[in-house]
Amino acid sequence: MEAGLMSDTNKRNLLYFESPSMRGLYEAIDEWQESAERRLLSLSIQRDGDNFCCLALTNPSEVVITSPDGHNHANVSRFGTLAVDAV
Repeated sequence: MEAGLMSDTNKRNLLYFESPSMRGLYEAIDEWQESAERRLLSLSIQRDGDNFCCLALTNPSEVVITSPDGHNHANVSRFGTLAVDAV
């Protein structure tokens, strides 16, 4: 992976679930979370015709800390301190 590029896991953080029942929707979401071993950041559930539909955002598994202009990335020292070089 090149520096500055996100992994495929982070490129796709939008999920869609649907079921004719709220219980079925819950079970589909719960099954996905268990198999993917990931948390959801937010959910929006609406009725669409006879189905319950959910758009969900996953929690990012990678966070990149940069300077305000995005050019300099944070570094963690061997002592555990975090620093972003000034531009």
